[in-house]
Amino acid sequence: MGLTQSPLITNISWGRMVVDSVGDGKDFKLWPGGGRAWDWRETDTHHVPGIQPADVQELLENSCQTIVLSRGMLRRLLTCQETLDLLESHGIAVHVVETNEAVEIYNDLVQREQAVGGLFHSTC
Repeated sequence: MGLTQSPLITNISWGRMVVDSVGDGKDFKLWPGGGRAWDWRETDTHHVPGIQPADVQELLENSCQTIVLSRGMLRRLLTCQETLDLLESHGIAVHVVETNEAVEIYNDLVQREQAVGGLFHSTC
């Protein structure tokens, strides 16, 4: 198929995630072929209004066809409507769910060799 697989999330707990070939940390941006720590300061992201278009740009640039956006363990992280509109305009399937559920959906799509990416927040 020629698709570079997205890295699996092997462990998730409050404030800590472990990602194959990427490492461990608190928050991550993941995509087919890789990922990195997600530093909210880069785009001045806050729980409200939440995930911004600039936060998902890197996922679009890395050929994601499905994107999983985690809301945090306590569902405190919101997603801007502009972000959802941007992804819809690119024909991207989007899941916006609590973090543990986000990891399950994401890992399932990885194992089915989908071009999946995501933003994962491991605390509130």
